Amino acid sequence: MTELVFVDTNVLVYSRDADEGEKQRAALAWMSLLWRERRGRTSVQVLSEYYVTVTRKLDPGLSREDAWDDVRALFSWRPQSIDPPLLDRGRELEARFRLSWWDSLVVAAAQLQGCAVLLSEDMQDGASFGGVRVRNPFRLETNEDRARYMTETPAPRHRGRGRPARRSVASEVK
Repeated sequence: MTELVFVDTNVLVYSRDADEGEKQRAALAWMSLLWRERRGRTSVQVLSEYYVTVTRKLDPGLSREDAWDDVRALFSWRPQSIDPPLLDRGRELEARFRLSWWDSLVVAAAQLQGCAVLLSEDMQDGASFGGVRVRNPFRLETNEDRARYMTETPAPRHRGRGRPARRSVASEVK
């Protein structure tokens, strides 16, 4: 698989949270795969959230120097900047899908970077937003059939829109 994968804050944080054994192992497996295959992407917003969370909210937290080393390393993933096109796209997503403002910016960043997958625990697993599919990295194995998790589409919850098919008069007379 060569699709780009956007990584949300929670995956980065769990990769450093020793108190969350199972989630840490899963996060580390995803991070390792994405580094190895050079397919990881993120945003400046995510990196900011990561830095604050691991230095101020984890117990024990990372030193500011270690956290900054992580952030600097992730610069190679070409994080999406917070700029007017991101804000415009985020506003469209917020209105269309009723996402929180912060989630809409994450999805917008994934879209602008051409990512096919958004790894996040914070949004509905399997949800699709304009070509970006949300996948919960803690329910999905890195070695799972990638073609399946990339194309898996949940059944529609609503009938299709548009006019009903027209029946010919001849078919109704029979």
